[in-house]
Amino acid sequence: MTVSTSDLCDRHADEIQVLDGILRHYGGRTSFYGALTTVRCFEDNSVVKRLSQQPGEGRLIVVDGGGSLRRALLGDLIAADLQHHGWAGIVINGCVRDVDALRSLDLGILAISSVPLKTERRGLGDQDVPLRFAGATFEPGNWLYADTTGVIVSRQALPLSS
Repeated sequence: MTVSTSDLCDRHADEIQVLDGILRHYGGRTSFYGALTTVRCFEDNSVVKRLSQQPGEGRLIVVDGGGSLRRALLGDLIAADLQHHGWAGIVINGCVRDVDALRSLDLGILAISSVPLKTERRGLGDQDVPLRFAGATFEPGNWLYADTTGVIVSRQALPLSS
């Protein structure tokens, strides 16, 4: 089902947070939604790599990479694993790489920018912790909805039709 963040805002303005417009679409899927798993890491995508090997069941990963523009927290191999394991998408307060390959995947991918340098995996990062970036708070189990107009977060699932 297609998401319209504008319609969701019209119907649920008091129940949602709207993210600041700092994220760009990099994946082949530009309309996506799902329940959240959160990751806090800085220039180390070890936790994201581990999650990419687990069943996604239509969920989304929200990654707070501290807004770093120096190292990519997602590349084509991990993104392909996310798609293969049934994740709906990933939202990154940081960078991606392998941009052309990411566009070919049926996966929602939002990030601040791209950079070709990968991370050094040191096993660092926290999963299922509250995050705050782009003017919004993300908690494990919240729901995120994204389309080409914007991105919103709610505490619970919202009906997509009126």
